[in-house]
Amino acid sequence: MPTVDADGATVHYTATGQGPGLVLVAGTGLNAHLNYGHLTPAFEAHRTVILPDYAGSGQTLEPAGPLSLELLAGQIAAVTEQAADEPVDLVGYSLGAVVAAAVAALHPHLVRRLVLVAGWPSPEDARHQLAIDLWQRLERADHELFNRFLQLICFSPPFLSAIGDEGVAQLIAGAPEVTEGMRRHMDLDRRADLRDLMPKITAPTLVIGLTRDQVVPVEQARALHDGIADSRFAEIDSGHLVVFERPEELVAVVQQFLFE
Repeated sequence: MPTVDADGATVHYTATGQGPGLVLVAGTGLNAHLNYGHLTPAFEAHRTVILPDYAGSGQTLEPAGPLSLELLAGQIAAVTEQAADEPVDLVGYSLGAVVAAAVAALHPHLVRRLVLVAGWPSPEDARHQLAIDLWQRLERADHELFNRFLQLICFSPPFLSAIGDEGVAQLIAGAPEVTEGMRRHMDLDRRADLRDLMPKITAPTLVIGLTRDQVVPVEQARALHDGIADSRFAEIDSGHLVVFERPEELVAVVQQFLFE
């Protein structure tokens, strides 16, 4: 796996496919391959798909201590500069959407087009703080209960009902282990703030909200869209984990924007 040094941290990433760069930035607690690996074949014929693992995910463990939005944006920028020869299309999901937006604001020369899926503009929202605080308390108290709760709120009610008891049991059994990196991501979820950065985003931007999202309600995505000048907005009828619940629809919406 190739790596790049970013402020003393060794950042791991993969690159597959051919053509201009497409950087996919993962969400809380997920390495990039787990988040996007099943989606990359849809892009590899036309894009070099770059999957970076920022601090706290995959093999990228550095630096120690609390994370910041600027730190993670710098790691994604370092990967982009090494892996691509020209501005890239940048797609971020959940916390990865907030990180991707920060990359576009702080390193605008690296970004051709920007797609933000289930992102938020500000942590100063009572429901947002309540939700992440509950995640953290549940994870500390009872990992199995935390895992079950995540399945309940990350997938939409129709999706869970449709897959039945056996499907839900498989989701619970296959959920990734909670790592120290995920705990650090949850801490950043409570602090990550784009309000000062949104006016600096100049790349053509598509914001995607998820109508059944109980983690980042669609109102948050709409507020993110409102804060980015000339951005476009689309909605997908999905819970938060759209990458697993409605992958084909997500790919179609992203491709339509990137390939137009």
